[in-house]
Amino acid sequence: MEQKSAFESFELEVSEDIIGYLNETAKWTYFLSILGFIGIGFMVLGGIGVSLYTGMNQVGGTDAYGLGYSAGVGIVYIILALVYLFPVLYLFKFSNKMKQALKLKNNEAFKMAFLNLKSHYKYMGIFTIVIFSLYILVIIGVATGAALF
Repeated sequence: MEQKSAFESFELEVSEDIIGYLNETAKWTYFLSILGFIGIGFMVLGGIGVSLYTGMNQVGGTDAYGLGYSAGVGIVYIILALVYLFPVLYLFKFSNKMKQALKLKNNEAFKMAFLNLKSHYKYMGIFTIVIFSLYILVIIGVATGAALF
């Protein structure tokens, strides 16, 4: 007879206290995800606005560099909004699935809620590593550039 490991026989008890905590967490993550979507909307509008406003002011002018620079800033805003969309979307899906799981006592929705929460944190972790790596490269580049002069 095969013996089960401690993890295979492990069962979690989801008490009423834990259900209350999860319900409150789902409400706050829903609120934060809605604010995130609003922020993304402002970023996209800001990116489009910077590109159009500056583009309209440069029409007929001789400063093509300024026009290209403002269009570039607008595109960067839109790209950053796209990067920010995924973690906010995962947080939104977590809150909706968690609310559904707690209301209907649905194990599949419960599992999907935590899958989305895991995806949110995994995305944020990878994003943080990428940003720190870029900081390190910039610091090395600045130090190397300063040493050359």
